[in-house]
Amino acid sequence: MSEPRRNDGAGDLNDELGRNPERAGRTDPGSSDALLAGIASASDLNAVLAATVEALDADSGTIHLLGEDGDLHLQVAVNIPVEVQAIVRVVPIGKGMAGLCAERNRPVDACNIQTDVSGDVRPGAKATRMEGAIVVPIRRQERVVGTLGVANRRERRFTPAEIELLERIGAIIADRAE
Repeated sequence: MSEPRRNDGAGDLNDELGRNPERAGRTDPGSSDALLAGIASASDLNAVLAATVEALDADSGTIHLLGEDGDLHLQVAVNIPVEVQAIVRVVPIGKGMAGLCAERNRPVDACNIQTDVSGDVRPGAKATRMEGAIVVPIRRQERVVGTLGVANRRERRFTPAEIELLERIGAIIADRAE
């Protein structure tokens, strides 16, 4: 049985991302545009992040923005325990998934952050008890101004379509953060 259609465009996005076997392999170019329009009209960063987490069928998310001190500062968190928020409130560039994403100016992901041995995952990320995670840069023009991360309680590899969508959402966040 396929997922019910949702009026917010997320149902179409699920189809585009291959979650509906009846439409696997078929994409509707307007579906992610409808979702992005909804995210762009969200009232604040909390609403943007909540819609992003839901659209990607994720369990948690964060938005960090670059501060004047050169570090990433947590702006919004969805389903991240308060004690973990304290750990990731300020993230130095080059440290952890968010810091490495900002330093490299490209997405950083882990299929399972609990068992990751790459060195990209820090104790703060492991403390979330999440497994599949990705962080993408938030860019203004080509300059990194923050990071957007989502994670799942299960192992997960994010598809190229999902990564592209996250980067497009990052562009919306960059416009708001001006």
